[in-house]
Amino acid sequence: MTSHITRHHAPEGVFEAAGYSNCVVGEGRIVAIAGQVSRDTDGNLVGAGDFRKQAEQVFENLRLSLAAAGATFLDVIKLNYYLADMADIVTLREIRIAAIEDENRPASTAVQVGALFQPEFLLEVEALAVVPFDREVGSEAAR
Repeated sequence: MTSHITRHHAPEGVFEAAGYSNCVVGEGRIVAIAGQVSRDTDGNLVGAGDFRKQAEQVFENLRLSLAAAGATFLDVIKLNYYLADMADIVTLREIRIAAIEDENRPASTAVQVGALFQPEFLLEVEALAVVPFDREVGSEAAR
């Protein structure tokens, strides 16, 4: 089976950076996941003051949102990270690697921001995915 996603970790003439692809091409329906923060299903903050716990919850929220669209992390072509402190990028990469195998790494952007919408949140992540046209939304196969 041919993948609906092509990842170019280092197109000719572009530096190959660790942890993300420089160019990702997908064919299918586009799924945009709004910025996710560390909230549980009841809206409560998870991991107050603990970046690792917040990042784990954020990636769980992304996983659940992708599944609702019939997608998985394998379908993600772009991640945008907004961090309160860029010193947390190493931990963020560890969490991302646990969720997304390195050979499937999406394109990404990481930005340190002065503040997120509420000061207790240390991270927000948004995702862009491409789902094959023949996959059903909310498909069990995607979970």
